[in-house]
Amino acid sequence: MNLERVDLNLLIYLDVLLREKNVTRAAEQLGVTQPAMSNILRRLRTLFNDPLLIRSSEGMTPTERALELQPRVRDVLSDLSMILEPRTEFRPYKSNRVFRIMTSDYAEATLVPRLVKALRSEAPNVVLDFLTPSDVSYRDMEQGKVDLAINRFNEIPQSFHQVLVWRDSFSCLLNPNHANIHNLNLKNYLDAHHIWVSKTGMGIGFGVNPDKQAGLGWIDQALERIGQKRKISIFTRHYQMPALLTKNVDLIATLPTRIARQQAKHQGLILKEPPFYIPDIELKMAWCPLLHHHPAHRWLRQLILYVARQMVEEENRELYANHSKHLHY
Repeated sequence: MNLERVDLNLLIYLDVLLREKNVTRAAEQLGVTQPAMSNILRRLRTLFNDPLLIRSSEGMTPTERALELQPRVRDVLSDLSMILEPRTEFRPYKSNRVFRIMTSDYAEATLVPRLVKALRSEAPNVVLDFLTPSDVSYRDMEQGKVDLAINRFNEIPQSFHQVLVWRDSFSCLLNPNHANIHNLNLKNYLDAHHIWVSKTGMGIGFGVNPDKQAGLGWIDQALERIGQKRKISIFTRHYQMPALLTKNVDLIATLPTRIARQQAKHQGLILKEPPFYIPDIELKMAWCPLLHHHPAHRWLRQLILYVARQMVEEENRELYANHSKHLHY
């Protein structure tokens, strides 16, 4: 068997399954769903060519092979833990650890600047290495080569842990001199020319086929649901581009609201609500089980969620203040 092709995270799940002798309890302990744990058990059975756990009148009973594996698996995990865990408690201010984080362009433009600001005061010697989705594979994460992924995930390995960072709506970004700036209804939206921007998922990306509307993402899928299609003139993978491109008065960029609001503020552009329903997107943070209990890793995850929560609270206060100001007038 080629060891490089084996997901070593499976040993963590095997250890818990053999200890609990119950798929549901093991799933709860590891923070995954029961169907995900059942799938992991199937993978383990294939890997070891043995049932490992079989149903009996007393519940799930380990096979002879499983009982042979159990102490050896625990020894392997213990050795891995000693290698990965620092000998002393993690102290952010004194640490010079390098964290490698895969982030989408959207997350880099919104969340990352505030995260870096927080790190400069809490952990000034920590180094952050930000990677793009094209730089990283799920295998890299499973092997602990990448600490975290912050992105909008369509699919993710079932063994991974993930948590919601925030939700975001969509807004249209227009030049103040756009012909439809005061009347952005559905007809005018569809008659206009548009900027498409997106880069999610993992692995190397490929060119876009404008004729395959279903593959173009959230906005075009939302239009397809109401039987409509927009005219896309520009395709880009960078969220910094729309603010520059919408200086052309005939273009509209439909973007996640946080980044659209940010670009409107700095470039003198106008935000408008889309004239049709687009479901919110979810920015999530994901990591592999191998690093789940690592003190430094846990500290970084908590800091990211704290920064994100602060940003959302500040935005809500600003929106409330602006709403109250308009009510006065």
